[in-house]
Amino acid sequence: MNVLFLTMSSGMRNVQVSGIYTDLVRKFRNSGHSVYIIAPYERRTKRKTELIEENGVHFLGVRTLNLTKTNVIEKGIGQVMMEYQFTSALKKYWGSVNFDLILYSTPPITFTKVIQYAKRNNPRAVTYLLLKDIFPQNAVDMSMLSKRGIKGLMYKSFRSKEKMLYNISDHIGCMSPANVRYVIEHNPYIDASKVEIAPNSYDLPIAKKEFDGAEVRAKYNLPTDKPIFIYGGNMGKPQGIPFLIRCLDSVARREDCHFLIVGNGTEYPKLQKWYDETCPTAVTLFKTLPKEEYDKLASSCDVGLIFLDYNFTIPNYPSRLLPYLMERKPIIAATDPNCDTGVIAEENGYGYWCPSNDVDGFVQAVDKMLKSNLKEMGENGFRFFENNYTTEHTYNAIIKHCKL
Repeated sequence: MNVLFLTMSSGMRNVQVSGIYTDLVRKFRNSGHSVYIIAPYERRTKRKTELIEENGVHFLGVRTLNLTKTNVIEKGIGQVMMEYQFTSALKKYWGSVNFDLILYSTPPITFTKVIQYAKRNNPRAVTYLLLKDIFPQNAVDMSMLSKRGIKGLMYKSFRSKEKMLYNISDHIGCMSPANVRYVIEHNPYIDASKVEIAPNSYDLPIAKKEFDGAEVRAKYNLPTDKPIFIYGGNMGKPQGIPFLIRCLDSVARREDCHFLIVGNGTEYPKLQKWYDETCPTAVTLFKTLPKEEYDKLASSCDVGLIFLDYNFTIPNYPSRLLPYLMERKPIIAATDPNCDTGVIAEENGYGYWCPSNDVDGFVQAVDKMLKSNLKEMGENGFRFFENNYTTEHTYNAIIKHCKL
């Protein structure tokens, strides 16, 4: 079977690295399918469009404008142009390939013309959307867009594209049950039977080289005699950093545990300012670390933290959850009520939830965690990962719709 995968992910050139998309691509490859990937080469990389065949997959890097970490104007123009650039590259390089499965993910919602072209050339192909981001509603939730005024015109344009994308997709794979319910309830024009769960997933972790966790903690001047709660990753508006700061302020001088914050993003300066002014004894703040160092540090901690802004009306399912589960770490999820990450964690015994507008609720979750059996909860989380979030689960959700 020939599989076409359209993605915005910049890390697809080397499919041997770990990731939710690279692991899935390898699963298709290892199952005997031919995989064709189209991904952007953003202007800043200075790469020209090129076709590569290595690691058993076909990779087409298409030169585009900068689509990330750039100004709004270039990003907007780049998104519009990308649709035509991808279509042109697909025609030129793989116009004669007969595809059986057309696979693509959000963001963005602007792959529609590429998918339509591929479907016209391959009318029997199955089109499958991996829905990772519900846009433009998430932008409305974050006040980046509005349903009125000039921004309202932009919203209507994006919403129209979103509807087109859902309509041309034979199947829509969502990350969680709440995602499925949301898509069906807010898009009554689509057939509910084509919306299903195809979760974020990773390969089962292989045995890693052993290291001394206490030694790693000591290297970073972290306590070795008390539980450490870690929050790592992006620190932007969706993560609700002002609420995170309020939570950290409430635990800043605790003596029974410690809090480690590692990452970067548009809201990071707020954290740095609070940290410099407060000098908290129970909190350590680091900017982004090299992946290998961060992985060791995270593995040496005890509990994973997840934060999402309370204003979200869409049910996000944070990707940082899976590494915590794979590392056998219980979690505390501070999220909006629409997100089911915390509910699922509590139902399956690997974490606690609190609303991301309730500082007292967060403190209570910390207190409950310190009284819990962390090892047992961590094992519960790992078992849940094994039973729900491996690459095999996502692959099977997709492949059952294809005629082999």
